Amino acid sequence: MRTALALAAAISLSLAGSAALAQNAAAPAAAKCENPNALGVARIVEIDTTGGPGFGFEHFKAYDFLQDKEVVLTFDDGPWPGHTPAVLKALADQCTKALFFPIGKHAGWHPEILKRVAAAGHTIGTHTWSHKDLSRLTDDEAKAEIEKGIAAVSIALGGKPVPPFIRFPALRHPPAMVKYVGERNLSMFSTDLDSFDFKARKGDQVIKTVMAKLQKMGKGIVLMHDFQQATASAAPELLKQLKDGGYKVVQITGKTPTEPKKEYVDMVIKEMGGGLDEARPMSSVIKTIPSN
Repeated sequence: MRTALALAAAISLSLAGSAALAQNAAAPAAAKCENPNALGVARIVEIDTTGGPGFGFEHFKAYDFLQDKEVVLTFDDGPWPGHTPAVLKALADQCTKALFFPIGKHAGWHPEILKRVAAAGHTIGTHTWSHKDLSRLTDDEAKAEIEKGIAAVSIALGGKPVPPFIRFPALRHPPAMVKYVGERNLSMFSTDLDSFDFKARKGDQVIKTVMAKLQKMGKGIVLMHDFQQATASAAPELLKQLKDGGYKVVQITGKTPTEPKKEYVDMVIKEMGGGLDEARPMSSVIKTIPSN
């Protein structure tokens, strides 16, 4: 399932102070950290996604780039009102960064929230158009799910290319789609440890799960969901416990962003009923004016 290019893909590492690597094509420079005791970002990793290398030991074993006590924070299924902004605030308070995998439809419904994710300097990948299990679709249907997801995120961010990262729904990787994303030079993200926050009713359950697994494993790519209320409520205390436990955050960036395919951009625009210039907050498009 892996191409020679995938096995040869290089991982370039730099210190967090390297501004050249700190930002992807969709994310401007973030504000200076005002919290001297923040968790922060210890290191920034730029990935050459040529050939579609995979990360996350649950499925991919080729690249073990994290050092002891390093974590990558990832959030799936957003953007979502209330929950994503709460996660963003917790991350901002700790001056740290994450990798977000938004669902295409959600990006189309809430582009103003996704723009906030980008403006805060986080990395934004894709998580398909509607979160269908790709292993249950035909190849053409699965490719459309992937491509419409990329197109929707691009549209939500103002028509920009997007960072070259994808996470498959339910972490199911049909071989034909592994080959396809490799041809598209998209890096696949699985996970090292799953928070199972979609099963949690309270934030403390999320915290307990993540910290217990990290204590056992020592490091890892952490899978969470900014779509989930439990995760939104857990985020401030979880980040504090990561800091107190001596863990360090690694931010992921991509060497070469992914251009959406025009035919899928057109499909998404038609389905969402708007154009690139309409990926704006509703309040900036529609307002109530006084009657005479």
